[in-house]
Amino acid sequence: MVREKISVSTRTLKWKCVESRADSKRLYYGRFILSPLMKGQADTIGIAMRKALLGEIEGTCITRAKSEKIPHEYSTIVGIQESVHEILMNLKEIVLRSNLYGTRDASICVKGPGYVTAQDIILPPSVEIVDNTQHIANLTGPINLCIELKIERNRGYRIQTPNDFQDASYPIDAVFMPVRNANHSIHSYVKGNEKQEILFLEICTNGSLTPKEALHEASRNLIDFFIPFLHAEEENFHLKNNKHKVTLPLFIFHEKLAKLRKKKKEIALKYIFIDQSELPPRIYNCLKRSNIHTLLDLLNTSPDELIKMKNFRIEDVKHILDILEMENNFA
Repeated sequence: MVREKISVSTRTLKWKCVESRADSKRLYYGRFILSPLMKGQADTIGIAMRKALLGEIEGTCITRAKSEKIPHEYSTIVGIQESVHEILMNLKEIVLRSNLYGTRDASICVKGPGYVTAQDIILPPSVEIVDNTQHIANLTGPINLCIELKIERNRGYRIQTPNDFQDASYPIDAVFMPVRNANHSIHSYVKGNEKQEILFLEICTNGSLTPKEALHEASRNLIDFFIPFLHAEEENFHLKNNKHKVTLPLFIFHEKLAKLRKKKKEIALKYIFIDQSELPPRIYNCLKRSNIHTLLDLLNTSPDELIKMKNFRIEDVKHILDILEMENNFA
């Protein structure tokens, strides 16, 4: 067990591991602090981190078992101390570590008498067992136990339904979460005239990764969720302050102009200038700066090119259509 004295920086936001221990191969504990935070920030971060730790980190486990000797899940087999259901529950508890994607095959093939443990599982190269001593079954007689297994990497948990039986294989409730418990607490203190907070995070994992690794992965996952907002253009989220709150997709704009093309010859579109329409100065200037002078120019401009115009907004399409419908009577 490692303990460090807690020191709070009043100048820069910092995190630190203040306690770390391995209670067993399948139980790691870590305690972390983040400080200094303003009032209310610790709870905001703590709630988000707890959800990310428990729900967004991927893990690996056994999801299905198959054996020709098993008539049904609640049967017993002569020469095996455990029932089939107990064996499946023991397989559910096996802790694996991997970076695989998709489903992989594994197997157990043991001749009794003797104990069957996690070390008897024949795994693909990308998977390893955290605790080889985990118990699976006790063979009390000279019996061959052969089980085919499916291993999968995912996040969260998946409860199998009884009717998920297929090809003589049995589904196993999958608990992919490597973080088994996560809690946060807050310590408040006064620094000068300002109230500040320290966030404490407690993390317990199943041994497939350390609490520090879990903290890093959960943080990366949270950052990935917000990256799209950082790159979004403000214009894409602008709404007009009137009763029409829904913007018109650009493809509808081109679909309407295509109908106009069917009604009038292309040469006619070439001589319908945009300054003949009562467009607002901003929209008119946007189009003129992009060398769009006629309806034919407008029709030949792609949606991507339109939206990239400086100061041009998606709702401007609706405005243009309203004017064209009024003047040219096409809908």
